[in-house]
Amino acid sequence: MGLFKRNPFGHILFLKKWLIRILGTLTHRRFRGFNELKIEGSQVIKDLPDRNVLFISNHQTYYADVVAMFHVFNASLSGRVDSIKNVGYLWNPKLNLYYVAAKETMKSGLLPKILAYVGSVSIERTWRSEGKEINRQVKMSDISSIGKALADGWVITFPQGTTTPFKPIRKGTAHIIKRYQPIVVPIVIDGFRRAFDKKGFRVKKKNILQSMEIKAPLEIDYNNESIDAIVEKIEYAIEQHPSFLKVISKKDLQEQEELNKQREW
Repeated sequence: MGLFKRNPFGHILFLKKWLIRILGTLTHRRFRGFNELKIEGSQVIKDLPDRNVLFISNHQTYYADVVAMFHVFNASLSGRVDSIKNVGYLWNPKLNLYYVAAKETMKSGLLPKILAYVGSVSIERTWRSEGKEINRQVKMSDISSIGKALADGWVITFPQGTTTPFKPIRKGTAHIIKRYQPIVVPIVIDGFRRAFDKKGFRVKKKNILQSMEIKAPLEIDYNNESIDAIVEKIEYAIEQHPSFLKVISKKDLQEQEELNKQREW
């Protein structure tokens, strides 16, 4: 790798590699130390092509979810099955790994800006801005940026666009799937909102069992399935369809009510 070789977004890969190594080392104990991360299905990762893969997941914190996925993906690519034991897998991390995030969130401080350099595809939210509900058109440049990331590698997205569970799936994700026809891999996470604060920076509780289940890629008829059909398929795949509400524990609902009282950051 050339010292100043850049990815399609202009980020220097040498610098990105070292940021992943450093941040990964600093955060490893959050998922294997203070708390434990139970992983299922990581063998799926090794069988994926190097490009045009879209990961869809439910969302529980701003940053900890993504950081955990960086750990799990790189560990799996290094031969570990359902384990992030031995942080040495970060020495040669996957550099064409991106995640979709709100632009205002990634500009809100030094650490978010560093995390953005690691792999954020920053977009403008169409439904919320500066803590207020809005309604604006999707920017085609944002769609194109996600397409550019898919053409270069893997993209993680949270199709609900919020850490609040059981919110509707944003149809923009379905449009991206129809347009770019990626392999779509569902992920279901749990325990993160109990372990971390809303941003995912501070460990709120220790000895929390977090979980991450990586499912087999979805079967999608890109040409014939409707947007609504794809949205429903996503809801079931990431276990955010309303029918899953009945399995939510009372404790989870109480914790979510507490989180909802916090002002959106």
